[in-house]
Amino acid sequence: MRVSKKQAEENRERILTSAARLFRERGIGGAAVDAITKEAGLTHGGLYSQFGSKEAIAAEAIGFALGRGRHVWQRLIERHPGRDALPAIVDSYLSRAHRDSPGTGCVVAALGTDIARQPRRVRNAFTRQLKEDFEFLSRMMPDARRSDRYEDAIAAFASMVGALILARAVDDDAFSDLIMKSTAKSVTRRAKTRVLRGS
Repeated sequence: MRVSKKQAEENRERILTSAARLFRERGIGGAAVDAITKEAGLTHGGLYSQFGSKEAIAAEAIGFALGRGRHVWQRLIERHPGRDALPAIVDSYLSRAHRDSPGTGCVVAALGTDIARQPRRVRNAFTRQLKEDFEFLSRMMPDARRSDRYEDAIAAFASMVGALILARAVDDDAFSDLIMKSTAKSVTRRAKTRVLRGS
């Protein structure tokens, strides 16, 4: 039976949503195609007709997940405009809720080291989307010069990702909270200092 264009688009989104969650929870190598199809409620044929290979699924699912992350940031900006935007993003990212939900959280923190071992196609997709994340986050930075804002966005996001990885790795909840709180304070303080200096 032929699938309508609308149904095909819905199936594609289900596959990407399922794959992105399973990859974040189990790693790219640990999430088999069988598990993805079962999670999405589709057949192998439906999956391969959409993507052709697991590598293609990984490349698109990673881009899909990073794009969804930017939508979360956009909603936070709408609720916390102006100078409150960056602290809102940082606090949401370095929260217990985000720490405790790797399957629906940041794909960079969940898969960064895994992606480094993936084929070029997957790494290219990741690189493109990460650059878009930096560009998006740079608009929250207070520096006047675009190049400075972009570099500050890289430094801020790298700090946030590192803190989230460490907070998830330790087995001491109080220490985990301290890692996130200290990093959040450092990232937002640096941005506020630049505002006060007028740089």
